[in-house]
Amino acid sequence: MERMLSLPATLPCDRERALLVGRAWVPAVDGAVLVAVRGDDLVDASSIAPTSSALMNLADPAAAIRAAARLPTVAPLAVVLANSAQDRRAAATPWLMAPCDLQAIKAAGVTFVSSMLERVIEEQARGDPARAKSVRRAIVAVIGDNLASVRPGSEEAARLKDALIAQKAWSQYLEVGIGPDAEIFTKAQPMSAVGTGAEIGIHPKSEWNNPEPEVVLAVGAHGRTVGATLGNDVNLRDFEGRSALLLGKAKDNNASCAIGPFIRLFDDAFTIDDVRGCDLAMRVEGPDGFVLDGASSISMISRDPLDLVAQAIGANHQYPDGLVLFLGTMFAPTKDRHGPGQGFTHVVGDVVTVSTSKLGALVNRVNTCDRIVPWTYGAGALMHTLARRGVL
Repeated sequence: MERMLSLPATLPCDRERALLVGRAWVPAVDGAVLVAVRGDDLVDASSIAPTSSALMNLADPAAAIRAAARLPTVAPLAVVLANSAQDRRAAATPWLMAPCDLQAIKAAGVTFVSSMLERVIEEQARGDPARAKSVRRAIVAVIGDNLASVRPGSEEAARLKDALIAQKAWSQYLEVGIGPDAEIFTKAQPMSAVGTGAEIGIHPKSEWNNPEPEVVLAVGAHGRTVGATLGNDVNLRDFEGRSALLLGKAKDNNASCAIGPFIRLFDDAFTIDDVRGCDLAMRVEGPDGFVLDGASSISMISRDPLDLVAQAIGANHQYPDGLVLFLGTMFAPTKDRHGPGQGFTHVVGDVVTVSTSKLGALVNRVNTCDRIVPWTYGAGALMHTLARRGVL
């Protein structure tokens, strides 16, 4: 993992133009600090806003960061990145955390045709990976790939729904995939996400699970999208496949949500159009020598990213601390790992890298949730840190 946490591997390709903000655990203050990247250093941005949430709630976060002339240095960025690898952290050196704090952590599901079909397959297979291959063949034989051009909520989508119901091929996942209403759910609790270099968790009882590489939007309480970062929405396919009512258990476990490395703020050099056109790369490198490469292109998304934001926050639902929103993934790994027809599932020790050129790379190592350091630093602890530092 060490080589993956270097400056060239972690930062955007145009790092000199990027406004990057995040959070770091700083031992000197025994707590989390809002930070920004300045050249080769990580600087303390607490004088601009005490929290990531407060920064994203400003009218123009990018202008606020750019206008701050002198900010105290926390540490050289290369040192902090290297120390972010959880298995070899030096206690006296800062390390990166997830770049969000008090924001709600929300996710949009079933936003790509390929992952939508995999959700239907999970449902039909009832969480049994051995059945998935035959179910996949049967579903594709009925549906084909004709969903790719269907606009969710359109008259064409309604006609397709009627046709699929007649063929007994309708599913709750197809409802949110091509129906008028997107699936927006709570991925994890505020403050619970882990950052780059940390271990990510799979439930010890899960036998069929996978990473989900996604772009994550940063949205203020005002409803405006102000930046973007990367995320890994770790998913338990067997749990969710048994019942959609197990979504919370499939999604929200200790360290099952990774976000980072930084939030890149929108400005003239990086806009929502860059998000719309970006391609995500995913790589899984296993301790058994197994390697899986995949990709997820946001251009293939069924709903526009800002459309998803509008369905998450508005007159019907407010977030006073803002939110971060996972946009969903088209990456549904099916490469056999443990035998023909078994498909993909994680093993402990997998190293997962999610990357795209203008957001950098998010790297995490897989472990089971019960063996990862428990989450203890919540909102109350953050308030104590800020009060001690006198930045509230």
